[in-house]
Amino acid sequence: MPVKPSPKPTLPSRKLILWALQLGTQAQTLQGIAEIQMNRPHAKNSLGNVFVNELFRALESLRYDDKVRVVLFKSQVKGVFCAGADLKERAQMSDTEVGHFVHRLRSLMDEIAALPMPTIAAIEGYALGGGLELALACDLRVAASSAKMGLIETTRGLLPGAGGTQRLPRCIGIGLAKELIFTGRQIDGQQAFSMGLVNHAVPQNEQEDAAYQKALALAKEIVPRAPIAVKMGKLAINRGIEVDIASGMAIEGMCYAQNIPTRDRQEGMAAFKEKRPPHFIGE
Repeated sequence: MPVKPSPKPTLPSRKLILWALQLGTQAQTLQGIAEIQMNRPHAKNSLGNVFVNELFRALESLRYDDKVRVVLFKSQVKGVFCAGADLKERAQMSDTEVGHFVHRLRSLMDEIAALPMPTIAAIEGYALGGGLELALACDLRVAASSAKMGLIETTRGLLPGAGGTQRLPRCIGIGLAKELIFTGRQIDGQQAFSMGLVNHAVPQNEQEDAAYQKALALAKEIVPRAPIAVKMGKLAINRGIEVDIASGMAIEGMCYAQNIPTRDRQEGMAAFKEKRPPHFIGE
């Protein structure tokens, strides 16, 4: 008996305003894409306590939302993605408080990395220190060619503490990562692309949102794909890259097994047989 095509999913628009929009983030979902829009202009989106709390709340609101197929991080502040840690706030902390806060920042980046759906960072301006660590926690990165990125902590008497020493070498290789961290050097979007730090580098436009437009186009390319298969693919890659290849193959097998009984897999096979586009519903 032929499989009846699933109805094309309707992904309604919704808008979630978090606790303090003027300080932090706005999340809105349109056609399966959720945007976390960072908006702390007076501090260049630097990662202070309140802002970090806002980001945690945004992630919690999106983690189990089946309507969300891609999460996109962008800035509403012209010329900056995220300037990193709020060093003015940090200067008021005791050593113990600094340790606790950096641990919380590390947990935030881990939460971003652990989101089950794909994540994309749209980098228009400066992404420095913790700002670049936030982008590194995302699955994909798109930068304007004029964007400036760097783990600059060693120029401030620090070292990266929110995942930079671990995610950067996994992204661009150990040698280049050491060079960038040891020197605290800033690079532009085109250099970042040549290193493999970003997936795409695009010329900036008059609206100063070229990276966002490219990231949005990429998100729209992902949205029609089978969401469970995409999530399982992400899980298999993220878990598999940390182990030997034999263990990685076992992880892939377990992820594949979870996708076998889904309605979307049946829909994909039926669409192929019937020579029509598939309509995936995430079940």
